[in-house]
Parts: sequence; structure tokens; C-alpha cells
Amino acid sequence: MELQVRGRSGVLIIVENLTVPLDRRVWQEARSLKEAGYKVSIICPKGGAYRDSYELLEGIHVFRHPMPFEGDTALGYAAEYAWALAWEFALSIRVYFKVGFDTIQACNPPDLIFFVGGFWKYLFGKRYIFDHHDINPELYEAKFHKRGVFHKLLKVFERLTFMVADTSIATNETFKSIAIERGGMAPDDVFIVRSIPDLSRFRRVAENETLRNGRKHVVGYVGIMGAQDGVDLLIDAMADLVHQHKRNDVQCVIVGSGTELEALRTQRDALRLQDYVTFTGFQSGTSLLSSLSTFDIGVIPDPKNVYNDKISMNKVFEYMSLGIPFVQFDLMEGRKIAGDASLYAGNNDPRSLSKKMAQLFDDEALRTELANIGKDRAKRLLCWDAERSRLLACYDRALTSARNEATLGAPATTD
Repeated sequence: MELQVRGRSGVLIIVENLTVPLDRRVWQEARSLKEAGYKVSIICPKGGAYRDSYELLEGIHVFRHPMPFEGDTALGYAAEYAWALAWEFALSIRVYFKVGFDTIQACNPPDLIFFVGGFWKYLFGKRYIFDHHDINPELYEAKFHKRGVFHKLLKVFERLTFMVADTSIATNETFKSIAIERGGMAPDDVFIVRSIPDLSRFRRVAENETLRNGRKHVVGYVGIMGAQDGVDLLIDAMADLVHQHKRNDVQCVIVGSGTELEALRTQRDALRLQDYVTFTGFQSGTSLLSSLSTFDIGVIPDPKNVYNDKISMNKVFEYMSLGIPFVQFDLMEGRKIAGDASLYAGNNDPRSLSKKMAQLFDDEALRTELANIGKDRAKRLLCWDAERSRLLACYDRALTSARNEATLGAPATTD
């Protein structure tokens, strides 16, 4: 019965902040749902080399809309999200008639996709699953260092999102607690699906020697570059290594993009680090793996704050699975995941960060020890099959709830 339900069920995944298939978590979930027998469609923005308004990738229908601007202020984000929401609603109608769907999975940010999900749920009986990627009230506070009216509004949107959701997907225990305590969801309706790499596809490849720039050591960062991500602290740490400690044997490679990229380039140039810090831009697939395989050590410069303390960062999983020793600030979730596979800098201090980086550069035995601890933790903790089973359980519960509601609402029959 379960396989038959999956086989005839259509899923629409909506994601706003990154195109697909470049959004690794969304693409991994979509593939898993497709393999389980669901018909899968995705609505996302255009981005990078993925400019087609529609394409069929591995049997998954991908519908893309234009995203001409990206917000970096409160009003800018409001404009970005309003634009995206209008496109998501319009494309959901197109998906309904072209492919069909029974369930919408909304991936935040923003916590506004419940408007689309609520329309289809309350008027047409579709299921709504909330895939909780970011805690937006905390993200706002970390970005803008204040609360105020927008912060209160984000808490309202978060609450409404959980109210509409039939089930919810959390990336860690902290997010599950938020869904239950702030969102009012029943514990059995919240499923933890961690954002981890599929180790059958995510592995070391030949390194990119040009990134080394002739230097002995490479420290790397991979990820989004927003105001809350602390890449400026990494550049300050490099300035401390190069100018204060006279290290000319270290190259820093920063992989990714984001709203702060131009400001970070300006900071690098002002600190006379043009020859020591390389920005590669956004990468995926083999080029990303090649860059990661070049890293002698990794770094997670996200400062300790109300947001970063609660999130599970992809970088931690990726560094450990590839056996890259790394340094991070002492974040609650970061320490839970990494344990002894990482060194921990203190007080959001770039000088403490540079000191820990230098300690790893100069101690090969320590690098090997941390790499081995990380790989061992990855083998024990990172199993996409387990996450996949919880993803499918989340869908099974949402659809079972729909069948039960239909049964309860059916008229009684007599012999």
C-alpha cells in the first residue's frame, strides 16, 4: 500500500535562496523522493549556469524563475521575497497542470511560502511539509544586530508556517525543539533530517594545484558569504598571519558567493592580501571537490551568536567526510557534530583563529590525528540512508494523515 501511495503521489518542492541542482540538500532530498516512487517537481530561482525556465533532470521537473536582485537590507529582503513569492505561486499553478502534486515541501528562507502552501492545502486538500533550513528570527538578529518590528514579524511568520504545516523537517535537535516549543507542533510530526553529504558521491578527487599558488599550506573556506558568516574574520586572521607573524607559506582559498563578496574583496585588497587570498566564486560538482581536496586545513569562521550557535553547518560534515582537519569558533551545534575533529578558537577573535590555524599548519601529527577523528566520526554519524528513511517517514505521516482525514470525513455506510 505504501509503495502504491508513493507511486501515484506528486511532490512539489519550493526553494527560494538557491537554484537547483546547486542546492545540495534540496537536490539530495528530491533524488531520494524520486527513487522512492514520487513524482517530483521543484520551483527555484535561476542561478549560475542554470538559466532554463524548465528542464527535466534525472526525471525531476525543475521550474525556474528569474531573480534579478538579492536583498541585503531588511527592505531589500522584503522586496526579494515578495518577487519570489509571486513567481512561486504562478509556477505552482503551472506545475499543477503540467505534472500534478499532492504535497508541497517548502524550504525556507523565507517563512512566507506558507501562503502558497496554504492556498493549495485549504482550497484543494494538498499536504504541506515545512523543511526548516534556517531560523529566521535569529538570522535577522545576527545580520542586523537588533530585533524590533521586523524581528517580531518574522516570529509571526514562523508561527504561521508551523500552523499550516502537516509535518516538519528539522536539521537538528535544536530545530526540532523550536518546531515544538515555538511552532506548537506535536513531537511526532517533526522529523530530523540532517544536511549531510551522500558519501557515495562526495569524496576526494585530484587537487587543484593552481589554488596552492606555490605555497606550502592551503587553508580553505567553502560556503555562502553573508553578513553573519564571519568570512571577514577569516581575512583578518590571514592579515595577522601574513603581516604580524610574517607567514609567507600560507594561501587562503575562499569558495562560494553571497551578498558580502564584494565587500570581502575590498577588505582583502585594503589589507594587502591580494596574493594570499583567492576567491574562486561559486563551485559545485567536480570543481568543488577538487578545491576541497586541495585544502590542508579548513576553517569555519562563523562567529558565536544567537543564530550560528543553533545551526548545523554543511562545512562541518564536508570537512570531516573528506578528512580535512579544521578550526572553528566554539559553537554549540558545531561542537556537538565535530567533537575532537576540530580545534576551537575563542571569543570571535581573528587573532585566536589565526593562532589555531598556525598550530595546525605547524603540527603534521595533529593534522593527521584530527583528520582521522573526523573521518571516523563521518563514518559513524553521516549515513544518508538513515536521513533518507526519516525523510520518507515524514512524507508517509503527512499522507497517512490525509487518508485518515478523508476517512473521517466520509459518510457512514450501512449494509
